[in-house]
Amino acid sequence: MNGMERWRGKVALVTGASSGIGAAIARDLAAAGLKVALVARTADRLAQTASVISKAGGTCQPFPTDLRKPESIHELFAAVRKRWGGVDVLINNAGLGYNAALSQGREEDWREMLDTNVMAVAICCQEALKDMEGKADAAIINMSSLAGHRVVANRGSDFYSATKFAVRAMTDALRFELAARKSPVKIGMISPGQVATDFQGRARRGQDRANLPYEQLKPEDISSVALYMLGTPRNVQIHDVLIRPVGQPF
Repeated sequence: MNGMERWRGKVALVTGASSGIGAAIARDLAAAGLKVALVARTADRLAQTASVISKAGGTCQPFPTDLRKPESIHELFAAVRKRWGGVDVLINNAGLGYNAALSQGREEDWREMLDTNVMAVAICCQEALKDMEGKADAAIINMSSLAGHRVVANRGSDFYSATKFAVRAMTDALRFELAARKSPVKIGMISPGQVATDFQGRARRGQDRANLPYEQLKPEDISSVALYMLGTPRNVQIHDVLIRPVGQPF
């Protein structure tokens, strides 16, 4: 069975599910018949995502979690196992960035980006694989960025870019590990350009950003890519999708 049909009734865990790309992916996975564990720090915003999914007839459960704390991640996966028996799909979407030149960045910002964008991704992958071993259908999709493929001068995303290069390296490393042990678990990555979310507002600490000369991607655009990757036949692994809006030059 190909397409999303074979994922019906399976369990997906989506980090950063309170808004933006994560919320869009969570909604679409639930609409496709998966049970969705909604993960983010903010309980009230998670509840909003859960409400939308429930009203549409989907199955989900909010799991408010601070992904910066390893012990909280371990507790999260234990709770999902207790609720639904484990994870079949992991969407490592949570991430954050603070704009500053590397020579001017703050150590506390670097630590938060490392903990959220790198450490949490690694720990979530490790935990999810415990549930995925021996399953014919299982998949991990890591959310990177075009910033994980190039550094743009004078953009102020220097350290953020370093964390996304790390996500790319970890995804490659995990692909090698899974292939070496002939695991059927799929591993892939999505690297978006400019997406219309509140990410940039947080990165710039609420400061207004200049109007862009092109239309940004929508969270739903990224979600459609994630579901396409999941819906490919079992022998097909889409390892990385670079996606930018028409008109974005870098």
